[in-house]
Formats: sequence, C-alpha cells, structure tokens
Amino acid sequence: MKKPKIIFLPHANIQYSQLKPERRYWVMKNCYEKLFDLVAETDCKIGFEASGITIEETAKQAPEVIEKLKGLIRAGKLEPVCSPYIHFMLANIPPQLCLGSLKHSMDVWEKYTGVRPKIGWNPECGWAGYIPDVYKEAGLEALIMDADSLLLSFGDIRKATGLKFDVAGHSNKNHLFKIEEYIKDKPEFLKFITNTSTAPNGLKLIFRSDCMANLLLWYLMGATEGMREEPINMDEIKVMFEKWKQRIADTGEYIMPYAEDAEYIGSSAYFYVKQFNQARFFEEEPQSIARFKEILDAAAQAGYEFALPGEVLGNAIENPYVDNIENGVAWHGGTAKAWANTKYSRIMDPVCLSIFNGIEAVKKAVGESPELDSAMKCLASAWVSDSRWPPEPTSPGRFNVRESLDDMYAANDRIREAMEKGGVSDKRGLYSPELMYTQIKAIDELLMSEKYFGED
Repeated sequence: MKKPKIIFLPHANIQYSQLKPERRYWVMKNCYEKLFDLVAETDCKIGFEASGITIEETAKQAPEVIEKLKGLIRAGKLEPVCSPYIHFMLANIPPQLCLGSLKHSMDVWEKYTGVRPKIGWNPECGWAGYIPDVYKEAGLEALIMDADSLLLSFGDIRKATGLKFDVAGHSNKNHLFKIEEYIKDKPEFLKFITNTSTAPNGLKLIFRSDCMANLLLWYLMGATEGMREEPINMDEIKVMFEKWKQRIADTGEYIMPYAEDAEYIGSSAYFYVKQFNQARFFEEEPQSIARFKEILDAAAQAGYEFALPGEVLGNAIENPYVDNIENGVAWHGGTAKAWANTKYSRIMDPVCLSIFNGIEAVKKAVGESPELDSAMKCLASAWVSDSRWPPEPTSPGRFNVRESLDDMYAANDRIREAMEKGGVSDKRGLYSPELMYTQIKAIDELLMSEKYFGED
C-alpha cells in the first residue's frame, strides 16, 4: 500500500522584527545550524525556505552553516525554497519590485548553494491576484500557498466559522480550527490540502494550513493557549497525524503540517510578542529542537513517507478558485492590508512609493543603469515588512525602522548619481533628489522620536 507523504518546510528570515543585527549570528548557529544537524542525523528530509538576504548574510557570517545546507542538498535530504531577496509583504508593493527581488533571491541561492530553487514561498502568504504571475515569470514551477485563505474564500466556510477579515486584525490564528471542523468530512475541500493544485496560469500550488501548523508550533514552544492548563502533548500530535493519514487515503497524496518559522526550532523567536504582547524576543528554547525531532519521529511511526516539495508536483488537480482568494488577506486568518495600516507603514510607504516613481521616471529618461538597479535594491530593502510590524501595543524594533530609513537615503543617492551620469540632473521635473532628501529627513525625525516596544 502506498505510504502517505509528509512535507516539513521550516522557513528562515534573518530580518525578523526585533531580531537585532548583533543577535542574527546567534540565530544562524542556534536555529538554522541545529536544524541542519538534526536533519543530517535522522532519516527525514525537508524543504527549507529562506529569503535571499538570509542566505547571503549566513554565508558571510557563518559559512560553515551554509556548507551544512549544501551538504543536505547534495544528499537529497533538503530542497531549497526561495522567497524574494527582502522579506516584504508582496501584496503591498509594486509587482515589478517583487519580481526583481525574487529573481535576485534565486541568483543568490544559486551562488551560495549551487542550486537554483524551483519552489517559491510568499512571505506571510500575503495575497494579491498578480502573485502567481510574478512567481511564474520569475521562472519558478510552484508556490507554497495558505489553504486557510483559499478555504475562507468559500462563503459557506466563512459563514460556518464566523471569521471576518479586518485591516486592524493581527490574526485569527488560534481560531482557524473552526475551518477543520467544517471541512473534516468534506472531500471537496480536503483535496486542496492533500493534493497539489494547478493555478489558472499553470503555476503549481502546494497548500499549508494552520489547522496543523498551529498545533505543532504550540507543541514546540511548550506553552498553553490561555484556554487550557496543560501544554499540547505528543498524544495530540499523534492523533492529528492519524486523522490526516485517513484523509490523505480518501482524498489525495500528502500533507504539509509544518510550514512555519525555522527560528522556532531553537528559539522562542516572536512567539511571546505575537501571542501575549510580551517584550520577549528570540530567547533560547533548547527543548524545541528535541520536540521537533519528536514530531518527525511521530510522523515516521505513523507511517508517513518524508517528501521534498518538488516530489509532489506530478499529480496536480485543477484549482479554478485561486482567483477567489481575497485581495489583501494573509496567513493566520490575518490580512496583508493590516501590515499596510500600521503607523509605520502609513508614514514610510508613501515616501517609498515616491522613490519608486522617481526610479521609473528617471529610467524612462536615461535607460537602465547600475545606479538605478542599485536604487531599486535599496528601495526594496526599505520596504521590508519587519520595519512596519507589529501594530500597537507592540511595535517593530527601533533598529528595524532605522535600517529602512537608511535604505531610503541610499536609494535617493543612487537616483541622484543616475541622473548625473545620464546628464539629466537639471530635469528636476523627473525627480528631485534634494527635495526627496528633506522628505526622508522629516519622517526620520518623526519615527526616531517614537518610543518602541521593549524600550525602557
């Protein structure tokens, strides 16, 4: 009898909100490296997603960690999955910028690992209708998707769960179990979680869901949800695997139960900020590594076969409902538009958009140039999502916002250089670097006068 497949996909983001630059090396060693060691020591195989800057910074600061990553790729135990070079909310920025950053990320992966990814990840699963086209145009074969966003696009599921999207909402993560309760005996919905889909444009889609991932995350952290006295135990994990094994037998081929942050394997990452509004960031969580191994062992004991994402692309079903996913939603039952509605976004995004328009205007006048390419990369970095999140009463770190402001200054300088080299410095109707400098400086003074979450 054919074994059900199971895919684990930890994903890494070294630009995390509140992860200070001086603490990033610790995450590389305490999370990424220990994950790679665990995979090397077991019979499992996994997908591993990382932004381009995460791969590049790890290669510079901890090359031995990249060597372990390369070794797992060569051994067929790990498949690279890439997101854009910068961790940003794709639904909130111009598609051209998304495409350029995604291609840059694929180049970086290939440079440092020797392999060009064929599977893509969309940060925070923030949604806009153009996203499948961006990933296909970048040359990727498949995209990891959020099943909950798809399922909530069906009116009867939305009504049955009572979940509502709101730009002020952080997430509905701990309530998404209601989706599973509704679809548990409905193969017409379960099939989207247990099979690869094909989007209308031909891109393959692999769906993850919080109905499994959230349970595993709380188990990794050994924490309670505030509604129970004891943390989630391994027996609950085993029951989950058994339930989904039967659902796979009835409707499909595999499940992807863990597509969550790699930083939760070895640290508390953002858990206490997100769940409890506590100023606790990236604390050491050594038991989470042992618990992740317990999860892998439980999957094997339940009769699952470990699979790489690229190994489940063959028998895809048609999915005509992708275009029904609501523009502006994100994973965890939250919204990408919530990221665009924090006070940091409302202050920084208009300035970023002005710089973007300036790059495009100057490009029309002088053509492509290294300076404008550099300006676009700086601008992409300024648009990083983690300088805009989370909303009050919490906040990004001061340093997260500082990095975005510095990137805006750098982008503005590169546009000035492009105008000088292109002989259009006097054509300030295209763009005025001098005036834009004052605009950046104005929001710099405003944002740096703020008090940030966790500061005494």
